[in-house]
Amino acid sequence: MHKINMDTIVLDPNPVLRKKCEPVSFPLQSEDIQTLNDMMQYVRDSRDEELAEKYNLQPANGIAAPQIGISKQMTAMVVELEQKDGTFTEVEYMLINPKIVSHSVKQAALSYGEGCLSIRDEHPGIVVRNQRIKVVAYDLITNKEITIVAKDLLAIVLQHEIDHLNGVLFYDHINETDPWAADEKIKLIEY
Repeated sequence: MHKINMDTIVLDPNPVLRKKCEPVSFPLQSEDIQTLNDMMQYVRDSRDEELAEKYNLQPANGIAAPQIGISKQMTAMVVELEQKDGTFTEVEYMLINPKIVSHSVKQAALSYGEGCLSIRDEHPGIVVRNQRIKVVAYDLITNKEITIVAKDLLAIVLQHEIDHLNGVLFYDHINETDPWAADEKIKLIEY
C-alpha cells in the first residue's frame, strides 16, 4: 500500500519524470493493481476538501505512475464533464498502456494554463493540445480494453497524463516567447 500525498509525490526535476515508462505486462501483477488502486484513491480523495486537508493532498484530475516514482504506463483520472443540459457527470478511468491513436487538427487549451502535482514552480501560459483525441487502453475499472473518444477537458487531461508516461511535462508545450499566445483557431476552455 503506497500512501500517496504531497510528501511522497515525486517532484520536477527528478529524472524519473523524464523517462519513457515501460509498458505494463499482462496478466496484471497484484503489485500493479494495488499501485493503480492507490493512485485512484489519491485522485478521488484529493477532490474532497476535508480529505484533501486531512491527508495533505493537492486536488487533481489525474496522477501518473512516474509521479510516485514508478516508471510504468499507468494513470488514474477523475474528470467532471458538463453535459448538454448543463449538469455534470464524473468519469473515472484507471488506464494501463494508454495510446493516442488519432487526434483532431483543431486545438484547445485551458484558458488559465495547466498545473501538475509534480511541479511546484509557476509555469504560466497556455498549453496547446489537440481538441479531440481517441485513446486505446486497458481500463482496470471495467477490466477490459477500451476506446475513449474525448474532447475538450477530458482530451486535455488524457494528453497531460499520457505525456507523463512519455517523459513530457506540461510546460514543454508552452510558447516561451509568448506564453499566452492563442490565435482564434485554438479553443480556450474555461474550467
